[in-house]
Amino acid sequence: MVTSALRLLQVVAAAAVLAFTPRAQAATDIAWWHAMSGELGKQLEKLAADFNASQSDYRIVPTYKGNYTETVTAAIFAFRSRSQPAIVQVNEVATATMTAAKGAIYPVFSLMRDQGEPFSLNDYLPAVSGYYTDASGNLLSFPFNSSTPILYYNKTMFRDAGLDPETPPRTWPELGAAAKRLRERGAVCGFTTSWPSWIHVENLSAFHNLPLATRTNGFAGLDAALTINNPVVVKHVAQLAEWQQTKAFDYSGRGQAAEPRFQKGECGIFIGSSATRADIKANSKFEIGYGLMPYWPDVKDAPQNSIIGGATLWVLRDRPRQEYKGVARFFAYLSQPGVQAAWHQNTGYLPITRAAYELTRAQGFYERNPGSAISFEEITLHPPTENSKGIRLGSFVLIRGAIEDELEQAFAGQKSAQSALDSAVERGNKLLRQFERASPER
Repeated sequence: MVTSALRLLQVVAAAAVLAFTPRAQAATDIAWWHAMSGELGKQLEKLAADFNASQSDYRIVPTYKGNYTETVTAAIFAFRSRSQPAIVQVNEVATATMTAAKGAIYPVFSLMRDQGEPFSLNDYLPAVSGYYTDASGNLLSFPFNSSTPILYYNKTMFRDAGLDPETPPRTWPELGAAAKRLRERGAVCGFTTSWPSWIHVENLSAFHNLPLATRTNGFAGLDAALTINNPVVVKHVAQLAEWQQTKAFDYSGRGQAAEPRFQKGECGIFIGSSATRADIKANSKFEIGYGLMPYWPDVKDAPQNSIIGGATLWVLRDRPRQEYKGVARFFAYLSQPGVQAAWHQNTGYLPITRAAYELTRAQGFYERNPGSAISFEEITLHPPTENSKGIRLGSFVLIRGAIEDELEQAFAGQKSAQSALDSAVERGNKLLRQFERASPER
């Protein structure tokens, strides 16, 4: 009887101790919707897993939602039903659309200030961060995967054509001469390119310090108008169309359609995203050379600096308060030199901070991987100007489509370069006015 009573007392005492012992608090889950699949998706998942392992208060939960358009569309619909993620990855050309949605976004500069996380815009590369700032220089979204166009060339084909395999063409006349020589020696095409508007209109303009549009490329207001039918862009498109007739230049389509042609050795020169460097290296059976984008030497301010492509991370409002501290902690983690250097080295995307670049260089990565520093050199060639800071135009995905429609007609000889670009301006400005009328800022 005594023994039973003693045991009962022990059970009661143990229960009391458990009742007053603080329980381990579960980590706060933070949803991150993204648009990266394949190897890039694996690297993104690793970033989240490494952050989760670095602390126990928050758990980043990445979810693939399809391509960029599908991801941002999913986030918009989710916001309407109050089921939005805290973080969504959005491509750079949708920046104006996101900026206009003022009630839906939590600007990064406000987030970091409100949550007390260390943050200085000066730590980030101006050519990257400048794309995502407001008129006052405040960072609206967090730069994540940024790339820029660079030149690739087939050193084996250069040797066979009697060209110097260690010297990439620096100017467009030099590229034209090299492409013609490659054709004379049997190449299917001299050079080809991916992303026609991004490279041959948007980056061409920035690299020559020319405005793509009025109102500081749209940064100063929604009432911007395109200016891409200027003499330099017209001259450039006309030259491409002329080279197209002899296959010194051979248009291969939109997006990344041209890349396999370079990998297969059909074209000796290729201009494409710096982020495809690892893929090109893995799938090509020849020695690859790298260079900056070419420029027209008769343009006074060229070369200036290139602009970025890729995507950024936006924070959406109306999530539970505790999630935002975790988002700020995550962004601070992503900015650490070691984390950012590893992301840069493993993906081919640009480092977003100079410290990450310096660490990568100190680790000998650039020396071991020739060409991997070209993109950094190109976007930091000179401090960005109003013309080379980036683009902030509404409906720019649709505008880019209109520009590429017109470029294709010029390359096919169906329109002159001037007529094609005049039409691109007319079509693009109509889209800009539609966006302006629909914007809540109006």
